[in-house]
Amino acid sequence: MLMIRKAAIGDVEAIKSIINAHAKKGLMLPRATYEVYETIRDFYVAQENRKVIGCCAIHIYGREYKDNTITEHVLGELRSLAVLPANQGNDVGTELVEYAISDVKSIGITKVFTLTYVKDFFKKMKFWEIKRHELPQKIWSDCKGCIKFPDECDETAMVREI
Repeated sequence: MLMIRKAAIGDVEAIKSIINAHAKKGLMLPRATYEVYETIRDFYVAQENRKVIGCCAIHIYGREYKDNTITEHVLGELRSLAVLPANQGNDVGTELVEYAISDVKSIGITKVFTLTYVKDFFKKMKFWEIKRHELPQKIWSDCKGCIKFPDECDETAMVREI
């Protein structure tokens, strides 16, 4: 039976392993063990038969600024969404995203964005495409480790109001 929950320290190695398997395929940035520990409170895991089969995180950025003005939105970034290959196509990713969004909505996040190679999945999840330059500048600090940053980035920026 599938269970979605907040991640715990005991999940760090499984989260890192799932993310880094996808990173080897060029689908996301790799994560070091220390990075997963530092951000463990951002993570959610999908567990089946006591095994972590998927993960995602929502990193909170705070108030949205547009044109040097604070908007009514509080931003979070959905990141590190990954599901073991054997469990893909079984709505695990969908359930992870919905659980995570519901959780951060309860603390006041009103808008979630993501950078993705899987536009169709996020369109089904009620996200819509935006231009990358519309995202806050501070989100790019994580991207500086990517060999495609900044000029060859081919991820699509998407957003969803919640």
